[in-house]
Amino acid sequence: MLLTYDPRNGAPGGEDQESGNAQHLKGQWELPLHYKRSLAMPPQGLPLSRMAPLGMLLGLLIASCFTFCLSHQNPEFALTNTEKSSTKETERKETTAEEELDPEVLEVFHPTHEWEPLRPGQAVPAGSHVRLNLQTGAREVKLQDEDKFRNNLKGSKKGKRLNINTNTYTSQDLKSALAKFKEGVETETSKEDKARQAEVKRLFRPIEELKKDFEELNVVIESDMQIMVRLINKFNSSSSSLEEKIAALFDLEYYVHQMDNAQDLFSFGGLQVVINGLNSTEPLVKEYAAFVLGAAFSSNPKVQVEAIEGGALQKLLVILATEQPLTAKKKVLFALCSLLRHFPYAQQQFLKLGGLQVLRSLVQEKGTEVLAVRVVTLLYDLVTEKMFAEEEAKLTREMSPEKLQQYRQVHLLPGLREQGWCEITAHLLALPEHDAREKVLQTLGALLATCRDRFRQDPQLSRMLASLQAEYQALATLELQDGEDEGYFRELLGSINSLLKELR
Repeated sequence: MLLTYDPRNGAPGGEDQESGNAQHLKGQWELPLHYKRSLAMPPQGLPLSRMAPLGMLLGLLIASCFTFCLSHQNPEFALTNTEKSSTKETERKETTAEEELDPEVLEVFHPTHEWEPLRPGQAVPAGSHVRLNLQTGAREVKLQDEDKFRNNLKGSKKGKRLNINTNTYTSQDLKSALAKFKEGVETETSKEDKARQAEVKRLFRPIEELKKDFEELNVVIESDMQIMVRLINKFNSSSSSLEEKIAALFDLEYYVHQMDNAQDLFSFGGLQVVINGLNSTEPLVKEYAAFVLGAAFSSNPKVQVEAIEGGALQKLLVILATEQPLTAKKKVLFALCSLLRHFPYAQQQFLKLGGLQVLRSLVQEKGTEVLAVRVVTLLYDLVTEKMFAEEEAKLTREMSPEKLQQYRQVHLLPGLREQGWCEITAHLLALPEHDAREKVLQTLGALLATCRDRFRQDPQLSRMLASLQAEYQALATLELQDGEDEGYFRELLGSINSLLKELR
């Protein structure tokens, strides 16, 4: 069976032009002529009882075909179009979401005390509770619980609190709250102090109890002053043995290293007792007395002045000028160096008393090479000290006029030239130790302005400098091979080269 459709001008074919429910359609369906005839005239030989079911089947088939044709002719009247419907729905939802997120159409959400869902694009007032419902996936909002907010402000202590519901506070309320706050802090602080004091009492004992315990054990707690007085008394006692006197001086040297203790030593007369010990006939007493004096003189102007007035300089020079053990002369020379350094008045007295002659005799003795190096170092320190004092006075003007005048009265360089120290110092380059040579080279450089002509006229000095130049050149080369660019021997070689250049 075939169905034909006549789309001409949207008009149907046949006589049933305005019948049925298809009058409003743009086109109409027409049954074939032979099919119409077959419907009007039943086939011959077919009983009427079977004609009724066949008619019903044909009617259902015609209705289905008619519906199918209508859905293709005008899609708007189709029963289902799943793909196009879902696409249009998606576009509609996206458009709606964009409109909701547009900032021009945002609306403020007004929460209540119950959880309510929050739509996209809605603004949430400040102070609101917001949560994410994990079951539905939506955000929910509600107001804060004021009772819980007030409970969070309550402290652990009891008492009257400020009313948080009011926007203003009186000065009395603030004073009351501050007073209670201070009371709480003072209470906690006092508790901590009491606990700390109890812990200190448990760990430590009062000094009074310790003194009582020491007295029971026959132990006396002494200050440094009391100890020095006791040591001086033991040293000065005629009943003390030589070992006891030496032990007293040895212990005393430990205490006078401190500046205050050294000043306390002369305050009660102990310094003069030690100075008088330089007159002892026992070499050990002289040695350890000088040892104590050297420690007390070091960088202590008050003690230095007291020592000069007490005659320490004369006694030290006498010991160096007489025959004494080498160990005693070492300690005496140490005391002399401590007394002369940074003390121009003592340096003047040293020159007046013939100190340079005493040191020259000491250096020229056999077996005193160690003392010779110390003497040369002392002379270098005294020469450079005066030079620095003059330069400092010119640049900074911080030095007192009196001290500068004292330095200018120390005529050390002329005395060294007159006493033959130019030749004595030059010949000390023959010492085998590198450290001794370094100190001699430093002193030669300091004496160069005064002894230049003497150095040029000394053939032994020229030969010695040439020999040392070759020796330290080889040692400096070894240092360079070991990766030491600024080595010790390279510095010594530089000093020798500089001195040779000045003497040409």
